[in-house]
Amino acid sequence: MKELDIPFIAKLVVRARANDSDAFAELYALTYRKVYNYTRHYLRDDYLAQDAMQEVYILALKNIKKLNDPNLFVAWLNRISFNVCYDMTKKQHSGQNSGSEPLDVIHDENIHSNPEQLLQHKDENERLHQALDELPFQEKQVIIMRFYNDMKLEEIAATLDISRSSVKRYIASGQDRLKKLMEG
Repeated sequence: MKELDIPFIAKLVVRARANDSDAFAELYALTYRKVYNYTRHYLRDDYLAQDAMQEVYILALKNIKKLNDPNLFVAWLNRISFNVCYDMTKKQHSGQNSGSEPLDVIHDENIHSNPEQLLQHKDENERLHQALDELPFQEKQVIIMRFYNDMKLEEIAATLDISRSSVKRYIASGQDRLKKLMEG
């Protein structure tokens, strides 16, 4: 994943705060893939992810003047994305007893040519999804952000409002639990 140019983004934030719609459009262009990937993995549905992404950018536009440090825009956007997805998931689960699909795992293009491999892959994915669902909430969120959304430790810490060392601890304990759950 391409690294974001934080100083450039901070300059765009300053312009966007001054009601420069072109600057906000540029912020969107620079960050929408990352936000979409996050919302897609969290919500596991393309249409919900698009709705969430729209909500994220509406909230960002409405509240951009409240962001104290323009250098933290990406972390702030991550936090908004997390909150929007979390709220959508809560609403979805309160409205139904969800049996929704867990996280999409890496998709192997060639696996479809071998039904045996496809079945094995689906079984492994199902086991991984069930294991992820059994993790404590924080561990699950950190694992998703780190390994499915390729977020850095600092970004995860800022998004979840926890320390970097807590992120490391959640990753380590989450990986240990996943290994044990997958072995069993």
